[in-house]
Amino acid sequence: MDESPSLNSPKRIKSLSKERATVSFSDHDDKASGFSVSEEHGAKPSEVYGFVVSISTVIITVIFFIWAYLPEPWLHYVGITYYPSRYWALAVPAYALVTVLLAMAFYFGLNFMATPPSTSLNIMFDEYSREPSSFVPMEGDEQPIEPISDIGINKINDLMFGSAN
Repeated sequence: MDESPSLNSPKRIKSLSKERATVSFSDHDDKASGFSVSEEHGAKPSEVYGFVVSISTVIITVIFFIWAYLPEPWLHYVGITYYPSRYWALAVPAYALVTVLLAMAFYFGLNFMATPPSTSLNIMFDEYSREPSSFVPMEGDEQPIEPISDIGINKINDLMFGSAN
C-alpha cells in the first residue's frame, strides 16, 4: 500500500525528500488561508509577562541613569524637584553587590559544613547502597543480567590502579 506524500489532511505531514535529504512540513490549510491553524490564538501569559518585565527593566534603568548623572539644575528645569539623595545612586548597587557576595559565601559555607569528611564511610555507603548478592549464573547460552548492586571501593581501586603486590 503505497501512499503519496500529497495526502490532504489537516495534520502536518512530515515528508523526507530523497533527492535533497531535507525535512519539509506541509499543510494545505496553511497555504489556502495564509495563516497557520492552531488551537490557541494570541500570546501566552508567560510571554506577555516576560515582555512587560523586559520593557520595565529598560525604562527603570534609563530613569536611574538620568537621575544619577544629570545635574540638579537640569532636573529642576524639567520639573523634577523631589528625588532621593545622590548618595543612594552608589549605595544601593554597592549594598546589593555585597549582599549577593555574602549570600554566595554563606551558601558555599553551608555546603562545606554539610559535606562529610573524606575519611567518613558515609561518602561511600548510604541507605540506598546495595551489596552484591550471591548470583549463580545458569548453564547454557543465554546468561541473565546480574542484579543491580554497588561496586565496592576495593574492586574499583583494583581495577583503576592494579593490585599493589
